Amino acid sequence: MRTVTFTRTLKAEDQFDILVAGGGPAGVAAAITAARRGSKVLLVEATGCLGGMGTSGLVTTFGPMGNGKRTLVGGFALELIETMYARKLLGPEVTPEYWITHYNRWIPFHHEGLKLLLDELCVAAGVEVRFFTRVIEAEVDGKRVRGAVIQNVEGLSFIAAKTFIDCTGDAALAALSGMECRIAGRDWKHAPATLCSVFGNIDWDDSFYSPATGGTDGAHNRIKKEMLPVANSSGIFSKSDAYIGGMKKIGITAGTLNGGHIYNLDGLNIKSLSEGMMYGRRQAQEYTRFFREYVPGCKDIEHLGTAPLMGVRDTRRIVGEFELTMDDYRARRQFPDQVAVYNRPADVHATDSSPGEHARFVKAFEEDGLDKLGVGDSVGIPYSILVPKGAENLWVAGRCHSSDTGVHGSIRAQSAAYMMGEAAAAAARQSIATGQPACDLDTQILVETLRAQNGYLPQKTLSRTMTR
Repeated sequence: MRTVTFTRTLKAEDQFDILVAGGGPAGVAAAITAARRGSKVLLVEATGCLGGMGTSGLVTTFGPMGNGKRTLVGGFALELIETMYARKLLGPEVTPEYWITHYNRWIPFHHEGLKLLLDELCVAAGVEVRFFTRVIEAEVDGKRVRGAVIQNVEGLSFIAAKTFIDCTGDAALAALSGMECRIAGRDWKHAPATLCSVFGNIDWDDSFYSPATGGTDGAHNRIKKEMLPVANSSGIFSKSDAYIGGMKKIGITAGTLNGGHIYNLDGLNIKSLSEGMMYGRRQAQEYTRFFREYVPGCKDIEHLGTAPLMGVRDTRRIVGEFELTMDDYRARRQFPDQVAVYNRPADVHATDSSPGEHARFVKAFEEDGLDKLGVGDSVGIPYSILVPKGAENLWVAGRCHSSDTGVHGSIRAQSAAYMMGEAAAAAARQSIATGQPACDLDTQILVETLRAQNGYLPQKTLSRTMTR
């Protein structure tokens, strides 16, 4: 048994049913859906708002929600986007077709509107939210988590809970609880990070961005293939980069850019993160100049700010009861215990700026199509990738799930994270009600529960045991 000891007295609090660590897409979905069904939920978040990379990180696009023939997301994720559409919080050109029948269509949204909506949904559901709060230690008995120590401006508190869901992205709670993890930089190369920005005074009606010439997607391809190489050769960038994310329209003259790469950033090293934030801000000014000088419709563009949170794509991933692989992805594999289905390219960015690594990315992601699923296709996300191996009352949701690097490049997206969070919450509630441990949950009951919550789970065969 691992017992937490401190030299100062900790404030002990009443026990919760579920402690959710991290208020990004997975965390808010877990907390809200569990609280709506009567669970006493504490949600702790290190920043001052909910939404994670979609708000604090300015990654203001949801990944694809359909497969070109139908909507794949359901439950809370579908409710969220429909509510955002009704409130006019999606990009001006977005219609329901974007998430119903469009293939590989990213969905831009307004980040401030999402912040407010998630606040409202948490309050309405009865979630207790603590901002500016981190989990810093865990008390564990074998593979069962007894409680966690949280830290904020009030000091340290010990939180007892029946179940725990790690939605930190970094598998922070899982690692503190002694669960085995794989780590970027040790077990695979670091994915590059990106510090996103918001811009104003863009002329979206310029013919370069107009629907008649392919809209923002068409403009993105021309920028990448025609303008970026010229800018790189001119020395406009302190470090050349052969790839740029698209500028996404979020308002009449506003847009956000998920652009620029910060290579070899270690998201688990504070010195690396700090240096990366400084470089990212300098890089944002270089991209402002690039758009102003090279891109039609952007001659008067204004840089309005960088994100307060670094866009780290990968740090820790748990060693789960099962690891989802690219073989599963390419086979379009479906699982009896799947808790979501998804169709998004395996977006594994180049790990450095070398021509060879960029060619690898372009070939896999854009040319040969091996890392894309076709129209009407999907891959299942099995429950077992959310369970640290042997864990009794701990789950993860979001980008710290158990998968190889290729699949991770697909299902780390926000729209998938929302579905994982709802599934983890349903599993935690089932565990409390039945006494079944996370690592031996009746997954037939779980799938039936998620279907009753409007989840789209088309598998024809169910199983009472998870995929291993």
